[in-house]
Amino acid sequence: MSGRPFLSIPGPTLVPERITRAMAQPIIDHRGPKFGALVKECLAGLARVFRADRGHIVLYPGSGTGAWEAAIVNTLSPGDRVLAVINGHFSTGFAKTAGAYGIDVERIDVPYGAGVPVADVEARLAADTAHELRAVLVVHNETSTGVTSNVSGVREALDRTRHPALLLVDTVSSLASIEFRHDDWRVDVTLTGPQKGLMLPPGMAILAISDKALAASEKAKCPRSFWDWQPVLERNKRGEFPYTPATLLLFGLREALAMLEEEGLDHVFARHARLAEACRRAVRALDLEILCRNPAEYSNTLTAVVMPPGFDSGALVRHAYDTLNFSLGVGLGAVKGKVFRIGHLGSLNELELLGALAGVEMMLKDFGVPIRLGAGLAAAQEYLLG
Repeated sequence: MSGRPFLSIPGPTLVPERITRAMAQPIIDHRGPKFGALVKECLAGLARVFRADRGHIVLYPGSGTGAWEAAIVNTLSPGDRVLAVINGHFSTGFAKTAGAYGIDVERIDVPYGAGVPVADVEARLAADTAHELRAVLVVHNETSTGVTSNVSGVREALDRTRHPALLLVDTVSSLASIEFRHDDWRVDVTLTGPQKGLMLPPGMAILAISDKALAASEKAKCPRSFWDWQPVLERNKRGEFPYTPATLLLFGLREALAMLEEEGLDHVFARHARLAEACRRAVRALDLEILCRNPAEYSNTLTAVVMPPGFDSGALVRHAYDTLNFSLGVGLGAVKGKVFRIGHLGSLNELELLGALAGVEMMLKDFGVPIRLGAGLAAAQEYLLG
């Protein structure tokens, strides 16, 4: 097919040409002064994005899944008990990673489409008078459902109950797209990957860690080698890594951070909020249901759309790809076959979103879903012009 593939999944996102150009340069010596300056610049920029002036940034070659592992093994020991809120496919994965290291995972399960129930978390923390719970595991933005949870509310619950548990938070599909404050919310480990709001190809695991988490790592007894953050922190201070780093990704990261700072984080968040609302209005105008139940928890990086009864969302996604070279997100976990996901994050503008919405309408109609062509587009256009 002529033209470019149209990618509307909730990550990896399209990499802007400016970042691609930044990565299209010769490899440099990863033990030389030029590379050392690059590392320090990236660490300082990431601290600003995490809002972690008091935090410590750790960069690994890896993935968001690897970042889960790094968060677990550096802060916990086999036999420790943690509280994990399960509200989607990725929060399930975070908890499973802890379990794989012998952590005793206590779950608060809520339906897909719901956010973290802060009141339930607080009740469980209040009941834990012996402070057996060593950490609370939360996904800020559940990528499988399009739900953003109240992390600051979880911190307030910890404070009200005077509970010393660590707060470990996944921000893979929210950092640099939805407001997050590592320092102000006193998160102990915030983890992410580069392939969503940071607009890069996959290939890094990125963490912001508190002094409290650093202290916990001195007593943690989970086995760790590659994911041990102590040698990374030590060498990063000198602009180095304890192994061969992802050099070209760091060139791209420096450019991505420059783009975010030029736009301004507050403007980045406002842009994502505006495009997300346009998408949701389009979905509602097509008489389709949004999986997220609470408007206060709507995600500004993706929208999970519920298919009408009798239609398989996985088949729709395959049809869109085969017909238009158009990629939408499939349903995952408990909503496999029931929802499709529209990504609206990263380097995205109004016309790109409208193009995606036009593709969604065309494919729904061609797939036999009874919608009125143009209804969603008109609702989104009217909102964006308002």
